[in-house]
Amino acid sequence: MPQTLSSAAHSELLIKKSRFIACVQPMTDRAAAQQVVAGLRAAHPGAAHVCWALLAGGQSAAVDDGEPSGTAGRPMLDVLRHQDLEGVLATVVRYFGGVKLGAGGLVRAYTDCVAQALLGATKVAIVRRRTLRCAVPYALEGRLRRELDMAGAALEEVRHDALVELVFSLPEEHAPALLARLQEAGQGRIVWPAASESATDMPLRRAPGGAAGIC
Repeated sequence: MPQTLSSAAHSELLIKKSRFIACVQPMTDRAAAQQVVAGLRAAHPGAAHVCWALLAGGQSAAVDDGEPSGTAGRPMLDVLRHQDLEGVLATVVRYFGGVKLGAGGLVRAYTDCVAQALLGATKVAIVRRRTLRCAVPYALEGRLRRELDMAGAALEEVRHDALVELVFSLPEEHAPALLARLQEAGQGRIVWPAASESATDMPLRRAPGGAAGIC
């Protein structure tokens, strides 16, 4: 099961007088990651490089920021992949110490720095959730709410009109059993509008996302 991080974690390495400052944190999209990187550049004007890697589906990216191609961003991204992470940004700020490390040395430095940061990070499982919408007679609202509560579903929206419309979500693996119970309890009186559901990936324990600020 893929995982994300509950909060930011850091590490720092000194290798042949070069200082490497790493941060790993939950992040859902490239625009938010770029905001964090811009903040790091502003906070570290004397740094030689601010390299980063984002593992977030189609938003993923690997940036060497002036280091030799393939020696920073891609190795950092590989560390995230090997730990089965998703929705995570890794950044490494490098202050050059005057001694060149060579391509192999750079790969090891950026890899080790991110790996060290991940050792101090708390990981949380990502659970795929299903969002459903239905409409019921007023007489069934109480029964439906009790069923949702027993299933651990999150009630997200309620609208009272000719019928009571409810929007709720729950882990996808629990959805079939709940739907079967609702169909039985409703005896054909529950209305499921067309295109009434969607699915999203959520941390098992909701974690901070988006632009989490400067590490």
